[in-house]
Amino acid sequence: MITLGTARAPPGETDTGRLEVGETRDGSPVRLPVAVINGAEDGETLYLQAVSDGDELNGLGVVNRVVPRLDPAELSGTVLVVGVVNYFAFQVAEHRNPIDDRKMNRGYPGNEGGTTSERIAHATFQAAKQADLILDLHQGSTSRMINETRVRCGVRHHLHGDCLELAKAFGCGHVLDIKGPDGQLARAGPEHGIPTVDPELGGCVGWDEESIRYGVEGVFNVLRHYGFLDGDIELERQVRARGFDQYGSPAGGLVRFERELGERVSTGDLLYEVTDVFGELKARVTADDDGVFWRTRRLPQVAAGEYVCSVGTNVDKY
Repeated sequence: MITLGTARAPPGETDTGRLEVGETRDGSPVRLPVAVINGAEDGETLYLQAVSDGDELNGLGVVNRVVPRLDPAELSGTVLVVGVVNYFAFQVAEHRNPIDDRKMNRGYPGNEGGTTSERIAHATFQAAKQADLILDLHQGSTSRMINETRVRCGVRHHLHGDCLELAKAFGCGHVLDIKGPDGQLARAGPEHGIPTVDPELGGCVGWDEESIRYGVEGVFNVLRHYGFLDGDIELERQVRARGFDQYGSPAGGLVRFERELGERVSTGDLLYEVTDVFGELKARVTADDDGVFWRTRRLPQVAAGEYVCSVGTNVDKY
């Protein structure tokens, strides 16, 4: 019998339930939606979670489509799923937990007696620690971004190669290989000996079907590559960035992009222009380095100094 919260599944069965992680302001319990898919055959365990940030819903779209398609009779091993991690932020469609104003993915491995975010991080990390592999599904918040997978443990970590293999198996086509901030699950997992990656499934308001499709295919790629399901996948070379240039606006006005997401850029290429309300040019911004046009703001209006876009740099294929 495999359990996660109230979900209990014997071999060959699936169950859903709730994982209690705290209480609301009126004393009601906070219970996260969870699922256990316990394969008919023995094998490894995959932990999958979504909505660590309350407005990042593409991962939830992936969970919504993956769980019904997983037949435990065909599965070797176990898949543990937490469908919505950031309970409070999800309820109000905000990025950060409004109770403690914390970003959930800066609180791992968590603290059983800490803030609400730290308590949720602790409870979900206890589940994640049961796994052999971890997928933490994210997106580029509500900005526009390519579909990519992040390896956050750092190149000197002894599990760096294992995390790169996991990213390659997921197969978004682009990988950001930069050590992440303290408190990320993709940092905490490797510190506890578990290869972990952070798929960033595009960026949108609500959810995007194309990015969800990348995520669903990625999860099933991982399940096949690591022997949870029958079938082989071909590990294709990924475009990897090991640096990240962010650009702010030199002037206030309206942004007009001159590059498409995923497009290769060279040093000196025009990235965007800023005009005034009447279309008069105020600024032109060019690339500082060769790279890939990775992410942009969604709205055209900017103040001077406000974030506009990012370019992945130090690019290779692996």
